[in-house]
Amino acid sequence: MQRVLTSVTLLGLLVATAAAFAITEHLKEIKSPLSGVKVSKVLSPVCHCPTAEATVSIKLRHTDHVTVTIVDSAYDKVATLASGVRVPPHQVQPFVWNGRTAAGAVAPDGVYHTEVHLAHARHTYKFTNKIVMDTKAPEVLAPPSVEKPVLLAGPGRSIAIHYDFSEPAHALVYLGGRRIIVGRSTKSHRVKWAGTRGGLPLRAGTYVLSVGARDPAGNETPASERKRVKVVVRYVELTPGRVTVRSGRSFKVHVTTAEKRYTWRLGQRHGSRRGSSLRLRAPTTPGTYRLLVRADGHAQTAVVRVSGR
Repeated sequence: MQRVLTSVTLLGLLVATAAAFAITEHLKEIKSPLSGVKVSKVLSPVCHCPTAEATVSIKLRHTDHVTVTIVDSAYDKVATLASGVRVPPHQVQPFVWNGRTAAGAVAPDGVYHTEVHLAHARHTYKFTNKIVMDTKAPEVLAPPSVEKPVLLAGPGRSIAIHYDFSEPAHALVYLGGRRIIVGRSTKSHRVKWAGTRGGLPLRAGTYVLSVGARDPAGNETPASERKRVKVVVRYVELTPGRVTVRSGRSFKVHVTTAEKRYTWRLGQRHGSRRGSSLRLRAPTTPGTYRLLVRADGHAQTAVVRVSGR
């Protein structure tokens, strides 16, 4: 009798296990009514940029009536994007949030989530996807700096502008109100400037650049809060800039340029040279002369004072 009971019990356990397995496998085959979900990551309704709105896109396997709700980090309701909207199957359906609450006010900065209720499926999906609301513009913490105030411009030449921001952001560099550089998104880094605007080289001179930032949400540093940095652009540099020499004597000037060859003129004499060391002989007539060195259409002068013997 005991053996019969044991066999019956064992058989019952096997049947129950098989049934549970079958149910589990069947549930695995049942696919979610949602076949695709995409949610914007950042939002700034005050930036007047593409991230001024957040988009929640869904795709259904079957037609259903959808209610889309924005909730805060505590899952309290903030705004309703759609209520009982009929959504056909296999089509991407976007719902847009303008960053405002049901009362019409801009929602506070913070993290928000999306809830989607399907009427026919009788289920509410709470997405873990974060929508980060950020309306605060990044700050430039200190005036930018350059390693050398003079940019000796030319092929392959640039100057590094260092900066520090209040948050990770793209550096924005302006010249005369026109944006000329968009840097990588970092909190503390540098951008390089080659002395160009719109890809074209600028004339030699002193330029004042202003540096701002744009964060991932699209907020940009206001023009009044950008920090300035001064850069001198040259194509030829002569050292020293003033030379005093006796008439007829030789002297030397150091020439720095990105070009391989340059021309020079001193009084009635002129020539072409390579290399950084320019050795010349002073005119025999005392007086003040200008040494003109030109490279690729750009020129620099040095004053040469010639005294009597």
